[in-house]
Amino acid sequence: MESIDKDRIIEMAWEDRTPFEAIKRQFGIPEEEVINLMRREMKRSSFNLWRKRVSGRKTKHLKKYSIESDRFKCSLQRVITLNKISKR
Repeated sequence: MESIDKDRIIEMAWEDRTPFEAIKRQFGIPEEEVINLMRREMKRSSFNLWRKRVSGRKTKHLKKYSIESDRFKCSLQRVITLNKISKR
């Protein structure tokens, strides 16, 4: 594995909204290998903090997370049509 790929995998794993399935799709690495990579490449305290944050998080697993489920849309927000912002 190239260091550029390794760095990108760690970056994607660190992001809260990037699911493990996206990492697997892009790099062919399952969740278990991502966790092992994080364990090898990070300081123990950083890994522990990351693991605690990621464990059970819906956003890291597509089956548990629906993107639309927790998105907030202001009632004042209007639809953008034909690349023009609708006026109030």
